[in-house]
Amino acid sequence: MASSNQQPVHHFLLVPLMSQSHLIPFTDLAKVLADHGQQVTIVMTPLNAARFNNAIIDYAMNFNLKIQFLLLSFPGQEAGLPKGCENLDSLPSLDLTAKFFQASNMLHEPLEKWLQDLESLPSCIISDICLPWTSDLALKFKIPRVVFHTVSCFTLLCSHNIKRYEVQDGITSDSEPVLVPGVPDRIEFTKAQLPESQRKSSDDLNNLVNQFKEAELSASAVLVNSFEEMESGYVKAYQKFVNNLWCIGPLSLCNETTSNKLRTGNKTSIDEHESLNWLNSHKSRSVIYVCFGSLSHMLPPQLIELGLGLEASNCPFIWTIKKIDYTPELEKWFKEQRFEERIKGRGLIIRGWAPQVQILSHPATGGFFTHCGWNSTIEGVSAGLPMITWPMFAEQFYNEKFVVQILKIGVKIGVEVPMNAKVLTVKREDVKKAIKQLVDGGDDAEERRKRAKKLGEMAKRAVEKGGSSYLNATLLIEHVNQQGKSYQR
Repeated sequence: MASSNQQPVHHFLLVPLMSQSHLIPFTDLAKVLADHGQQVTIVMTPLNAARFNNAIIDYAMNFNLKIQFLLLSFPGQEAGLPKGCENLDSLPSLDLTAKFFQASNMLHEPLEKWLQDLESLPSCIISDICLPWTSDLALKFKIPRVVFHTVSCFTLLCSHNIKRYEVQDGITSDSEPVLVPGVPDRIEFTKAQLPESQRKSSDDLNNLVNQFKEAELSASAVLVNSFEEMESGYVKAYQKFVNNLWCIGPLSLCNETTSNKLRTGNKTSIDEHESLNWLNSHKSRSVIYVCFGSLSHMLPPQLIELGLGLEASNCPFIWTIKKIDYTPELEKWFKEQRFEERIKGRGLIIRGWAPQVQILSHPATGGFFTHCGWNSTIEGVSAGLPMITWPMFAEQFYNEKFVVQILKIGVKIGVEVPMNAKVLTVKREDVKKAIKQLVDGGDDAEERRKRAKKLGEMAKRAVEKGGSSYLNATLLIEHVNQQGKSYQR
């Protein structure tokens, strides 16, 4: 993205949820704002700051950008979390999620104290939708507040209308389809595919969802990590329900330099040049990249079945396995079966974190096997890749529907319910079949590739100077300028 020195300089305070899937787009948003000449402070906890220091602070110094961290101690132990759990992906069990949110809410007090001690307050707070208490801070200090969504407008509109029309009420069967009213296309989900907040009814969940909605409605503007050309009908429809909705993505495309595509904040488990050299040895668009995000977990039997399916496909692949999933049991199977020897030259296994954006944008990568988290989905779109979709929980079935039915660039692996780690959900035959359909699916596969490539080109134009997302970033800065004048009167 090109810098712009035309706008006044404001100080933006970014307050993300301490989860990798939220921190990544927030830090990319910081780069976009700083690239537009703005000053940015990002709330961070010590362990998360260590993850992102090279990707953000060093980046800012190299490009003379005004980005800094505000370090706040994460009160995890006070909330009952094990020591060192400062990121949602570091929880030993997702059963601790409620305590993680409790700890996140406890950041309210130290952030308030920091604001009280400042001589000059920030011009704007950009807060995570998951942190509704930021609305109280904004009101107390009379600071304009903007909400940032790390999901698509498609998901926002579907979720909003399902709740608004109460369409899931009275549906008792998890397999019964739910028709989403008031959206541009005919969209159906089963009850089982809805996020937990919509699938289950409890006072705690309802109160939480209502807090999120109130915080969104009271914000002066709403940002979305998407771009208008990709989902224009859903953008226009959701704009009716909130103030000043602007798409400013794909934010991952702010990382233009090759070295900075390693920006995720975690150290990779493989040398950058090793993965690049491996990809360089393969034909254009021939490799499938397989990765399932930071929060999805698989037990060894499912990982083994996946590996056997990848092997049986005879298609070159890079397979990322999270460290928490790379158990002694799985390592034993790899060694006893000499799996890596069998796939040598055709398959590369990365244990731990991988340079995903760099891999996706490499000319040899021809497809993305994904869990359909929104960050991964929009990164796949930005790289111009068709996808194999394996949603597991949260809004990932929404994203699959968007990729397969609306964008028509995806092949479903075939799961219809959220993942149960103890059940073998996907068989090797399913993996082999989906890859064959993506790679060798005749005219349908070719059309998917063409559509994906076109979307990738549209995404890049959106963030370039004069593009829709670039202009929306300037509108945000002008909005903050006007909000500041109204507060001064």
